[in-house]
Amino acid sequence: MTGATDLMLWQYQFRIIMLGDSTVGKSSLLKRYTEDQFLENINQTVGVDFYVHFVEVEPGIRIKLQFWDTAGQERFRSVTRSYYRNSVGGLLVFDLGNRASFQHVHEWYTEVLEKVQPHTVLFVLVGNKSDMETEERRQVSREEAEDLAAQMGVPYVEASAKSSLGVTEAFELLTRCIFQALRSGQVQIRHGWDGIKCSSPQAKEVHLSDNKMAAAQVKNCSC
Repeated sequence: MTGATDLMLWQYQFRIIMLGDSTVGKSSLLKRYTEDQFLENINQTVGVDFYVHFVEVEPGIRIKLQFWDTAGQERFRSVTRSYYRNSVGGLLVFDLGNRASFQHVHEWYTEVLEKVQPHTVLFVLVGNKSDMETEERRQVSREEAEDLAAQMGVPYVEASAKSSLGVTEAFELLTRCIFQALRSGQVQIRHGWDGIKCSSPQAKEVHLSDNKMAAAQVKNCSC
């Protein structure tokens, strides 16, 4: 995927929510992906922050990604829960050096699923801070993370906001899976739901006509 040159032209908007405990690096991942910057010291998110990024998912199809960066602290959960329902995608983030954050992933996952009904949310599991200098600091193995991802039926990516390794892969994997699910009809544009928006009637017609043709494609997606 490449960045869209004209930020005013997009066919679809996907709302994606960042999920995970405090300090796992959700804001750092977003800043690296949207601005290609990394800050050693970044303020903790209070409530919800917003980021926007534009990508071209295939020639001529531009997607506006609207990210909701949620606070991981328990005292903000009542605020962040209100954003679940209008999300079509979620990045479940944990810190590879913090086992507790990994153990809490399934709680975040199930909480979102309970709140979004009857809508569908697609997820990617991200193990952040893969740049750790020594294996001794790592508290979660790749095998454990892949097993959890398999249990939830989602893809797994290891990333580092510091080095940028795997960051683009994680965000663009989720974007591709949402787009394929949209084309196949697994997720649909609905009145009163802002998880996916369509910028024009023409784009919506393309979406509807593609549903049956793309059904086989979505089966091959790793999401």
